[in-house]
Order: sequence, then C-alpha cells, then structure tokens
Amino acid sequence: MRQVVHAEARGHRLAPQQFWVLLAIDEAGPLSLGALSDRLPIDASTASRVVASLTRRRLVRMAEDPQDRRRLLIAPSAEGADLAARLRPLARELRDAVIAGFSPSEVAALRTSLRRILANLDRFEASRSRRPARVAAGREERP
Repeated sequence: MRQVVHAEARGHRLAPQQFWVLLAIDEAGPLSLGALSDRLPIDASTASRVVASLTRRRLVRMAEDPQDRRRLLIAPSAEGADLAARLRPLARELRDAVIAGFSPSEVAALRTSLRRILANLDRFEASRSRRPARVAAGREERP
C-alpha cells in the first residue's frame, strides 16, 4: 500500500503522508488540527508539519473557526480540492483492496483490533517519552 501511494503521490510532488492528509482534509471538510490527527494515525506535531507543507504549496488553507476564534480550521484550497478529486479513486481502490475478501463483521473486528493496537503503541510510546498517550478511540478507521 505504501509503495503504491508513494509512486502515485510522487507524480503530484506529494509525500505519502501529504497524500493521506490532503484526502482527509478534503473528505472531512474544515477541521481542526486535533481532529485531523484523531482521524489519521499521526500525532499532532506530524499533522502540523504536513499541514504546513500543504499550506506552503497552497493545497490547503487555514482560517479562524467562526465558533471559536482561538482555533484554526483547515480546508482544501480550490487547487487542493481538485488534486484530492484526482487522488480519491486511488485511495478508494487501496482501501477496498485492504479489506477485499473480508466480511463486514470481519472488517469491524479488524478495525477494532487495529484501534486497540494503535492505543497500545501510543501508551507504550508515552511511557517511554513521558508524554501523554493520544486517545485512539476517536481515530478514523481508514488505513
């Protein structure tokens, strides 16, 4: 999966993380940095770096949240939305390929298990670095 994304993303001058972050922002609509890092298996500092690089390329834009002026919301720019629309079919194919042959109940069990694994890894990392673990339960179940 990583190799396919890398090859496709490279053709658009994107790193694999930028590929998934751009798609997540486009799919979710305007969202905060925290919501973005909850949606993807990345921490807030990584999400911030990726968003900064996408902002420099003018693929996403940040604006004040009208309901909380202390928070910024991230949304795709027109160019970012166009690129995400071209990338979306590949992302859909990859997501479908990952769960091919699984029944709906098996997919649900797999997602639950993966969330638990990510939560365990977060707790392990936090215990080693003395940082608080992220809450994995709110993460989006996409690969």
